Amino acid sequence: MSVIGERLAAAKEARGYGSDLLGLMLEANSGGDGKRAMSMDEIIDECKTFFFAGHDTTSHLLTWAMFLLGTHPEWQQRLREEVLRECGAADTPLAGDALNKLKLVKAPRTHLIKYCTVTMVLYETLRLYGAVTAVARMATADADICGVKVPKRTMLLIPIAMLHRDEEVWGADAGEFNPLRFRDGVGRAAAQANALLSFSQGQRSCIGQDFAMLEAKATLALVLRRFSFEVAPEYVHAPADYLTLQPMHGLPVVLKLLDP
Repeated sequence: MSVIGERLAAAKEARGYGSDLLGLMLEANSGGDGKRAMSMDEIIDECKTFFFAGHDTTSHLLTWAMFLLGTHPEWQQRLREEVLRECGAADTPLAGDALNKLKLVKAPRTHLIKYCTVTMVLYETLRLYGAVTAVARMATADADICGVKVPKRTMLLIPIAMLHRDEEVWGADAGEFNPLRFRDGVGRAAAQANALLSFSQGQRSCIGQDFAMLEAKATLALVLRRFSFEVAPEYVHAPADYLTLQPMHGLPVVLKLLDP
């Protein structure tokens, strides 16, 4: 509220509301007819949502990626080799062009676009330990879903964590860490093209998914160029859903500085 108060005072002095999310919402809410598009509580809730989606979920994605790479050293080494090849050594500035190379590669002698190793690992992490384990949707009209009558205004819960480990969709190894399932892209990774729901689907899909993936790639690249790591012996595997999926007892990691 103090930040909002400062923005409102600045606007009265003709200095504007600011060009960030909060400023844009406040400006849109300052109609000359006296009508407000959003209440102040709604504006605050939107700011909380963007902070939560842009920071909390990405930090948990990195936590679980460190866990999986710390328990699968062969994949950690594959990622390190790719990062060093595409981004350079630790003393090389991490440039946007280099990060773009950690996205897609064209398979030789085919027309398929394949994901690079870093992208495959991040998507597999999202599948196994996605930060959001379920989403709720309200039916806006009476519907029939596979023979089930759903009245208007019924609240539906979509259990993402269960769907991501469904063997009928992902195969017999659905409970295992296998990034290669994404080698031909998200649409070909499972029996159904839209099976990965980490960023939701359709009109309500996450607006920040590209930014989240860029954050995760940049952070992983910085870590992998400087350190090897493994999960500490005292780690207790207990994923807990505290609105987002996170290790109940934290993730102690042993880092080893790599030779320059």
